[in-house]
Amino acid sequence: MKRAGFLLGAVAVGAIALASSAIAQPPSASTAPPSPPAPSGAGQPIVSDQQFQAQLPTLNSDINAPLEPIQAFQGPPPPPASPNAAATTPAPAAAVPAGELDPALSQPLAPLSSFDLTPIEAPAVGGKAPAIDESAPEPIRYTLTVEGLKPIGLEGRFRGLSALEDADGKATNGAMVAARAKEDELLAVRLLRSEGYYDATAISQVTQVPDQPGLLRVVLTVLPGDRYNFGTIAINGPATDPPGIAREALKLETGKPIVAPDVEAAEANVRLRLPQQGYPFAELGLRDILLDPATHVGDYALPLDPGPRSRFAGFTTEGKLAFDARHVGVLARFKRGELYDSRKVDDLREAMVATSLFRTVSAEPVRTGEKAEDGTEYVNILVRQDKGPARSLNATAGYSTGEGLRIEGTWENRNMFPPEGGLRVSAVAGTQEQSLRVAFQRMNAGKRDRSFLVEAQAARQDFPAYKGYIARLHAQIARESTPIWQKKWTYAYGAELIATNEDETSFPKLSLTNAYFLAGLTGQIGYDASNSLLDPTRGFRITVRTNPETSLRDAKKPYIRNFIDGSVYFPASQSITLAGRARVGSIFGASLADLAPSRRIYGGGGGSVRGFGYQELGPKDAAGNPTGGRGQIEFALEARYRFGNYGIVPFIDAGQVYDSQYPKLSGMRYGAGIGGRFYTNFGPMRFDVATPLGRRKGESLVAVYVSIGQAF
Repeated sequence: MKRAGFLLGAVAVGAIALASSAIAQPPSASTAPPSPPAPSGAGQPIVSDQQFQAQLPTLNSDINAPLEPIQAFQGPPPPPASPNAAATTPAPAAAVPAGELDPALSQPLAPLSSFDLTPIEAPAVGGKAPAIDESAPEPIRYTLTVEGLKPIGLEGRFRGLSALEDADGKATNGAMVAARAKEDELLAVRLLRSEGYYDATAISQVTQVPDQPGLLRVVLTVLPGDRYNFGTIAINGPATDPPGIAREALKLETGKPIVAPDVEAAEANVRLRLPQQGYPFAELGLRDILLDPATHVGDYALPLDPGPRSRFAGFTTEGKLAFDARHVGVLARFKRGELYDSRKVDDLREAMVATSLFRTVSAEPVRTGEKAEDGTEYVNILVRQDKGPARSLNATAGYSTGEGLRIEGTWENRNMFPPEGGLRVSAVAGTQEQSLRVAFQRMNAGKRDRSFLVEAQAARQDFPAYKGYIARLHAQIARESTPIWQKKWTYAYGAELIATNEDETSFPKLSLTNAYFLAGLTGQIGYDASNSLLDPTRGFRITVRTNPETSLRDAKKPYIRNFIDGSVYFPASQSITLAGRARVGSIFGASLADLAPSRRIYGGGGGSVRGFGYQELGPKDAAGNPTGGRGQIEFALEARYRFGNYGIVPFIDAGQVYDSQYPKLSGMRYGAGIGGRFYTNFGPMRFDVATPLGRRKGESLVAVYVSIGQAF
């Protein structure tokens, strides 16, 4: 074979050499063309066999010998020079001396900016520029038919993602329709494979609809093939403690279809659950699914490195600090030695965000290398802080029938006395009240969600029941629910001093002689079993408040104010919640005349019985002004219907205020109405309209209430 190849190469080289020899001998321009050969030479070969064989190189008799290098090959000798060769071969161009070059050739090129780029306008015809036909071609329309996806329930999903469907049956030309059809072929195959149909194929056909120019028919035919199911499911890697945590979190079952979203969700669940059960550094590898076309089964394997099982150690913090690591520990709901749980770290992060003291804040575990007695490893929580502005200026406005307009503005520095010691100054300008408050409040005071408050207030009040001036100093410690941590049990306790000049008919003069001087204690305890702080739909709440007070002029006449509030929520359907409320109030130990008007019980208004004005319920004097009372009872019932971000709430309220210290059920007054709700991410906006049932002289026909949050 090697020798035969060499022989073919030699023949080709010899043929090329003969052709070159023939080309190298052109006829002389000064001689006549040669005469044709004599007839007697017709049929004779141009080159004899002896001449042809002489031109071939000598072959090596050893057919297994290696070929000679190409450099060693010598072609045929050049033909003898023709006497007229010098006349027919052009002489090489003589080099031009450097001094004789054209000077323009050595100059730099002119910059592009120096050229005139103004487009050339077409010459006018008859004094007018020729018209340009700007009419666009009529778009092509098409219809789409999908075959093979409806039986397996995927046609709807396909059409929601389809390029052909998205264009509403319009295209510029047929090429665009064909391109979209190819995209949809790939889409259909991807969609089917994501549902376990790994042998799926799809093909599209675009045809012209007969007798309807400009209308195409696109038919996408899909062959799903057999669906693949899970075979063995294995997690490869070191064992966890307790064993099987990862496999339990991996919600995949043998025999179920291999569905891509289910696989991704199951793996995400593993990533979520392991850090919740002591493994903050767990890492998942790349899954492997081995498909068997014969059985249509896929064996699933997931590499997993759980990392060390860990326990909480302490805190470190870095960055632009709003407070130190010690206060971070106050916000945390875990202690050193507890098993690591990422949910508690997330809660810590949310609590720090809720302080409103940061531009950005993060919390993440960091290995320490320190071992606990059981072999687990301690991890620190690294908190990165970027302190933001602590000062803010806020304003709110509201309106209700009976209370009128109320505008409140607040300036606050939430971290004037770190950590979280804030100073707040607020002013109220309203139809019935004008006041100024200055408060110092420390949030998370030594314990998560515990606050300490000292507040001073001076106000001018013009209510239907009384008019007057009041000064109040109040201190309180409280544990309250927050949007990120709604607590079952809450409490508040404190003390207050009150000095007030009040009159039931007109504004009194500021006088120490006629002023009420009161001292009291405040206490409150609550239990919340509802499912939401701002918009509950199930559960119940109950709150008990007590407020013993006495006059500093006559300490022998103490009295106690008590209130019990309860509410219940029942989901009648997915969109309707039935809500009910009851309140009972009483003042023991003092007659009505011995009580300052501002310390009596009143009813009516947006937080009481809707349909009546503020303080409108209860006993009244000869002039028709409310005098307040010592006993109270109230009920309310709502049907909260929500659709999307909106809601409608029909309601009926009932209640009354009594002279006696024991509440009764006689003389109840009722109000009914309807409200609108606009639900936001921080709670519902409330707009209620109500009217009193059995309206009496002097009572408003309609009462309007606007606020944030549900009525109860």
